[in-house]
Amino acid sequence: MGLRKILAIWTAKLAIGVSHLFGRGGSTFPGRLARRLAPGLLPVLAGQLPRGVVLITGTNGKTTTARMISGLLGAAGLRVVHNRSGANLITGVTAAFIAAADWRGRLAADIGLVECDEATVPKAVSELSVRVLVVTNFFRDQLDRFGELAHAVELVRSGAARLGPDAKLILNADDPQVASIGREVGLPAVYYGLEDGRHGTKEMVQSREAKHCLNCGEPYVYGHYFYAHLGQYRCPKCGQERPRPDVAATHVELLEARGVELAIRSPEADFTVRVALPGLYNAYNALAATAAGLAVGVEPEAIRRGLAGVVSSFGRMEPIDVGGRRVLIALVKNPAGFNEVVRAVLGDPDPKRLVIAINDNYADGTDVSWLWDVDFEQLATAGDGIDFIVTSGLRAEDMAVRLKYAGVETNRITVEDDLAAALGLALKRVGAGQTLYVLPTYTAMLGVRRVIAKMGYARHFWQA
Repeated sequence: MGLRKILAIWTAKLAIGVSHLFGRGGSTFPGRLARRLAPGLLPVLAGQLPRGVVLITGTNGKTTTARMISGLLGAAGLRVVHNRSGANLITGVTAAFIAAADWRGRLAADIGLVECDEATVPKAVSELSVRVLVVTNFFRDQLDRFGELAHAVELVRSGAARLGPDAKLILNADDPQVASIGREVGLPAVYYGLEDGRHGTKEMVQSREAKHCLNCGEPYVYGHYFYAHLGQYRCPKCGQERPRPDVAATHVELLEARGVELAIRSPEADFTVRVALPGLYNAYNALAATAAGLAVGVEPEAIRRGLAGVVSSFGRMEPIDVGGRRVLIALVKNPAGFNEVVRAVLGDPDPKRLVIAINDNYADGTDVSWLWDVDFEQLATAGDGIDFIVTSGLRAEDMAVRLKYAGVETNRITVEDDLAAALGLALKRVGAGQTLYVLPTYTAMLGVRRVIAKMGYARHFWQA
């Protein structure tokens, strides 16, 4: 490694330290700085990993799926480099590899684990030794950044087409847009999906994107919808249909806030595991992690142990004890994900106390019109099951208006723009042993966690 690259590592490491000293994450700027000083640094660092890199992309579930994969790789005794902070642009990935390296640029690791923004996939594939690409799902998300959904799908497809001939694809069979990548790229693909129809519906009440066959344009016919456009689909005209999952959940038990229990079928072995993360979407994340683990040679028993021991990523159904009260933070960023979070929250039999914090910064998406596609009517029909809702963040008023039009009683809604004040107001109304659900967009989530960290109840996200 040349002097220029060593200098870039030293400079970036110092920038990370200074950033942490001032209470910042240090997950983006140091990477940007290093890339200016030594543009070819990341491929050199990644090239040291004997097992290459597992790359995870898609709209929802990247961070949680990566956390699950990290757990099962650890259970298999593998040393992992992982962008745990969730900084998923190429600058954040670079910073994560620099943080993991020593001062001479050496990585004491076996495998890389990188979650990646959809638009960054082509760049990440060109700079990392990607052996496995996991694609979770595609939903409308941050249209101001990505444009139409088809553009995001094409970015991932073009990145997949650049993979080496020995690489493997892990694809969600239940998402027609994801499954199509396997047919078009020509690499070995492993599909995962749900086969427990008890959690599906015959009619789709949520908004969905993939309504028409990607091959001939005819509307898909679904045997079951699991959520949004994810389900068991086929085209009645050309016959294109959902691939049979290689890794499947044949039985799913939703255990309210306690998590999900899965019976998983795979080519190597069948097993049952309880994952301490709630919601049907976490069943999908566990299947993606299982398929990725098998693809890199992890034994099924290590996968089971890794999934059983997984804890939530910061801000993703993350529970924090705040003075004897349970604060559960669940990131929301698009209609499909928000609907599933609300559905999971409503599974709690106790009265629900909520803070919904909406920002419209660049990292959140500056267009908040997507809030009108979220099924907030679920909250209205809960009636007395909703104790109160505090709306906060830069678009607190917009959120309150949306709830009003959804039919939520206005005497249950309080508007408080300031995140710290909103959290304090809500906590005063939550008793010992009770749960406060905080549903924030990305930058609001970071703000909420900073408030809780200053209160002394949580570590900063780069320490978590």
